[in-house]
Amino acid sequence: MSDASPPSRSFLGRHQFLIYRLFSLSGLVPVGAFLVVHLLTNASVLGGPGAFQSRVNLIHSLGPLLVPVEWAFIFLPMLFHATVGFVIIANGLPNVGSYPYAGNVRYTLQRATGMIAFAFILWHVIHLHWLGAPLGGGRFDPHHASSSTAQALASPLVTAMYAIGILSAVFHFANGLWSLGITWGLWTSPAAMRRASAVSIVVGVLLGAAGLGALGGMRALDVDAAVTIEKRMEEFKRLQEGTPPMPATEPRGRAVSRRSGAADEAARDGGR
Repeated sequence: MSDASPPSRSFLGRHQFLIYRLFSLSGLVPVGAFLVVHLLTNASVLGGPGAFQSRVNLIHSLGPLLVPVEWAFIFLPMLFHATVGFVIIANGLPNVGSYPYAGNVRYTLQRATGMIAFAFILWHVIHLHWLGAPLGGGRFDPHHASSSTAQALASPLVTAMYAIGILSAVFHFANGLWSLGITWGLWTSPAAMRRASAVSIVVGVLLGAAGLGALGGMRALDVDAAVTIEKRMEEFKRLQEGTPPMPATEPRGRAVSRRSGAADEAARDGGR
């Protein structure tokens, strides 16, 4: 008999069951929940720049708490989900070419859209979030929400990239709902799986429509009119808060072209 001890398993190997369950759950809450709220918030621009600005103001009313909330409930869970997802992809071999049935197609698309969505989210943060300002991004101004976003999406190429990223993220989430139910044993019979698949399709279509609708609303926005509305809303908000009004000599379009302001203002207001 050999007295050699068996090789030690990796951390992932020892805790695979728990990590995979947390990975699956994080795709629903908080990452998936944030995706739904984010897309619906953006779609409010279809009701006009004032509707979108009011929702952005509500989010930024968290003040100094916004940054830790973003990291605790958005960025860190998203990084965890992405990290485990890439580990799963690295250890999985899609066999759609050999066995092209629906399950394998969904398996392959789930992983492909996950990689596309991760790259898109990284670029999206750099492009609009204040964290991307040192890299030439950070173009979203929370005081001029719709007008600054419309200017950032002025290029048809940028809009097309957003459309691809949004649809990839939506498919990854909606299809993930179906696989989450299997992972947690919520639907085990073929009939239950078919019903869950139908629900996933409906969720994906509705969220995709909201995301693409928001893009269309931003593209069709009258930027000058939006700036006027946003400036009035900002002045009214400052009046309610008892803060000094905006300088009367400031040109109307200046707030749109500038970024959110100095680093202390960005830290106070947070990102989109």
